[in-house]
Amino acid sequence: MIEGLLAIVAVYLVVVVGMYSFQRKLLFIPNRTVPHPETSDVPEMSIARYPTVDKLMLNSWFRSPPVSGGPVLVYFHGNAGHIGDRGSKVRPFLDAGFGVLLASYRGYGGNPGRPSEKGLLTDGEAALAFLDRQGVDRSRVILYGESLGGGVAVALASRTRIGAVVLEAPFTSVVDVGAAAYPWAPVRLAMRDRFDSLSRIPDVSAPIVMVHGELDRTVPIGLGRRLLAAAPEPKRAHFFPYAGHTDLHDHGAVPAIMAFLARHDLGPERKKRD
Repeated sequence: MIEGLLAIVAVYLVVVVGMYSFQRKLLFIPNRTVPHPETSDVPEMSIARYPTVDKLMLNSWFRSPPVSGGPVLVYFHGNAGHIGDRGSKVRPFLDAGFGVLLASYRGYGGNPGRPSEKGLLTDGEAALAFLDRQGVDRSRVILYGESLGGGVAVALASRTRIGAVVLEAPFTSVVDVGAAAYPWAPVRLAMRDRFDSLSRIPDVSAPIVMVHGELDRTVPIGLGRRLLAAAPEPKRAHFFPYAGHTDLHDHGAVPAIMAFLARHDLGPERKKRD
């Protein structure tokens, strides 16, 4: 009996130590191949190269707004794949006349470096600095965070004033997501990259719109509801009863997002004011 219990404990410790040692490989799942706009449904986008403060050079994709002073949507994608997988996600916004920056991360899509929370936030700051150099006023910038990218968007919006924040399948923190997925593991003690949006979102001064699926099995809907409760006004949420984690655009998320942005004077038809 004692030997059996010791064996179970030993296996548990091995698994926990393995999860701790390889946690970034579990959290960040980059596709390291180099994508191209022409094969990703966004041929009008161009490669945008910009540096980070820690001296990495990142390749992202950019199309400036067709109307001077038009809004620019900065898309921060989730933990897997690369920006080439998100061409269809930004296609409706390009078609509607938004400028779009598909922001890539270190370690993804052929970019140098290794992903971490600190690294991704640094990459996000570099994306905003790139738009500054393009003459885009930050009041016309919309930060769109998909899943893990929501942690990036909330962190950036808590530090600087921007036009609006869009959160797709958002969470309170990566720690809470991990604890829900692995309730038997000491996730709250072991996580290094925490992406604590719950503590940051009260400092966001921009309008916030959230979209989340009731059938999401990756980020439980309860985490999105908690984040919404902590968010300051103005805010709006759309919880889609038959949507999961990756199919929100199939259930009406884009029209809901665009309507919210239009109500806050961030529609693409607005012309630059003198």
